[in-house]
Amino acid sequence: MKNGLYIVATPIGNLQDISPRGIQTLKEADVIACEDTRISKKLLSLLGIGLQKTFITLHDHNEAEQASKLIDLIKDGKAVALISDAGSPLISDPGYKLINHCRAAGVYFTVIPGCCALICALQLAGLPTDRFMFAGFIPNKDKARKDLFTELKDIPATLIFYETAPRILKTLAAAAEVFGNRRMAVAREITKVYEQCLTGTPFELTEAFAAQPPKGEMVFMVSPPEKNTPTATQDFEEALRRKLATQPLKTAVKEISESFKLSRNEVYQTALRIKDEI
Repeated sequence: MKNGLYIVATPIGNLQDISPRGIQTLKEADVIACEDTRISKKLLSLLGIGLQKTFITLHDHNEAEQASKLIDLIKDGKAVALISDAGSPLISDPGYKLINHCRAAGVYFTVIPGCCALICALQLAGLPTDRFMFAGFIPNKDKARKDLFTELKDIPATLIFYETAPRILKTLAAAAEVFGNRRMAVAREITKVYEQCLTGTPFELTEAFAAQPPKGEMVFMVSPPEKNTPTATQDFEEALRRKLATQPLKTAVKEISESFKLSRNEVYQTALRIKDEI
């Protein structure tokens, strides 16, 4: 096997989804660069691959330092396989700094393609696929989450994010506020026994997950904005302003929250702000 760096995609759930080329590469590699050696050793054992190799951890906090070490190993004639805990390395995982170091050092590197959760989720969702944008993990803080959605809301593409089950209801609430009733999808447990992909409005998805709390990691997707229409926030606020001009505040809040599938408290706070502006 030629000395160099091999970027190897691993299964995201179903063990059989790794390619024969991927298995052969992991068998022949001298060094395995990975996020967590425990997870990687378990994977290799399940694949019937011996563990008589050098395992080197590579994560966000040590990538620059480890990149130099790995390049030295390659120059010494070693074949290094880069894997993540699941799926395709570098996609919201460490590795791009290592690639740049390899390029600068003039060492050989290549990719062994395979599973990628965001692509699989997009295939399951039934949302437009002609143009899409992957925006990585959704922030945990409420303001940061809303700021991210606001930044991306007018992009004419399907938006794709990574999320976790404990935060999905908060994410759907923020998505409803920013994106309105755009069609959305949540995919989870992809390629596993309990694979699930739900589509609908944020209100419909919230109802589904409130009734049956989900588990596991998720891919959250939002359909593109309709052409030549105002943004969801503009729609919501303009409709609320019209209601407030002719109706009592409580009545306007009730009707708008029901029409846009938003929380009544959220609409009430916006109504108070609009009243202060008048």
